[in-house]
Amino acid sequence: MIERYSRPAMKAVWSDEAKFQKWLQVEIAVCHGWAELGTVPRADLEKIEQNARFDPAHYATYLKQTHHDVTAFLRTVADSLGAESRFIHLGLTSSDIMDTSLALQLREASDLLMQDVEAVIQALEDKAREHQHTMMMGRTHGVHAEPITFGLKLALWAQEMRRQATRLARAREAISVGKISGAVGTYATVPPEVERIACARLGLEPAPISSQIVQRDRHAEFVTTLALIGASLEKFATEFRSLQRTEVREVEEPFEPGQTGSSAMPHKRNPELCERICGLARLLRGHAITAMENMSLWHERDISHSSAERVILPDSCLALDYILDLFAFVLKGLRVFPENMRRNVELTRGLVFSQRVMLALIDKGLSRQKAYGMVQRNAMASWESGTPFLDLLLADPEVTTHLPEAELRLLFDYGFFLKHVDEVFERVGLGRPAPVGARSTI
Repeated sequence: MIERYSRPAMKAVWSDEAKFQKWLQVEIAVCHGWAELGTVPRADLEKIEQNARFDPAHYATYLKQTHHDVTAFLRTVADSLGAESRFIHLGLTSSDIMDTSLALQLREASDLLMQDVEAVIQALEDKAREHQHTMMMGRTHGVHAEPITFGLKLALWAQEMRRQATRLARAREAISVGKISGAVGTYATVPPEVERIACARLGLEPAPISSQIVQRDRHAEFVTTLALIGASLEKFATEFRSLQRTEVREVEEPFEPGQTGSSAMPHKRNPELCERICGLARLLRGHAITAMENMSLWHERDISHSSAERVILPDSCLALDYILDLFAFVLKGLRVFPENMRRNVELTRGLVFSQRVMLALIDKGLSRQKAYGMVQRNAMASWESGTPFLDLLLADPEVTTHLPEAELRLLFDYGFFLKHVDEVFERVGLGRPAPVGARSTI
């Protein structure tokens, strides 16, 4: 389990104390349901509400005897009550309490994760606006393609995280259901009205139908959603790792005074925070597989899912909570090097304009195949010789017959690639201009 990465709020959600308090909360909510049906006298309900307690020390003793966590829990709660204890767990099975309280935990965890996601979105959008016009190289297959802006890259990621927020909200809804339907889910020993009343008190929807458990496709959806969010973070972190390579050095994650990157090489400034994000994202994907495998149980229920869930559910929440917070930290402290971005754009001596030259030749009436061949011939020569692309084009009479020097030179304008940046920012709701001092010229 990833205890070392846990943050206090998320850690509290998954503490034993929180779990047992939620078990008690569910038991009392069920007693309210029975009381409204007249089974539990109001006087006994008041005693239960006032006096029902859970004692960890007694629980540990009882657990050694029973080897069953719910029966040990019930015995310690009974110790805090008198004759009214007979109404605790009336008509219920263990999963009524465990699955319903688990929904409460997952809902709380979801709310914390949603705050984390929103913080990442805000950090992405702030950094995107700051670098709305900071030109950099766009790459495909790891090879220079055409210029973009760093702001466009970040705005794209912000939109992806907004979709992840929507997925998380759907997953939260999917797991926010309670189940108070007794053994194998027939309501034979606890009527549906008790479930309705109890779930209403807890702020949950009753599962429309259940077996002895809430069906695990809900939990698989939740864990898979967390894995998807982790996959986005891994994607972003991987890009920063690539852009931090020494020969690229367009961005750099925070590196604090006194920090070391290597025990052997004092010069190292490694992207270890982004690497940590990538590693834990892989863990989340593994947990998603386990969650899907938990869907297949024998008949109305077995407990092969239970042991795995005690690991994957808290660990997934703790890990994602941690790496969301870590990525927000990286974004806020990210060092950006516009001058290196510009240097890298110019690294291929104008080859980024190859498509624009080809389109200009097509506009002159040439077929696409003819224009492509003329441009590629000069582009390949530029690759091999290192001669500026424009110089080769100007020396090619087949090209200059259609595009004289003045027209060719006008085509080599970086602004052409970035003319719609502001429009894209408007489309994604980031239309507020970046601060003038933060803008990088193209």
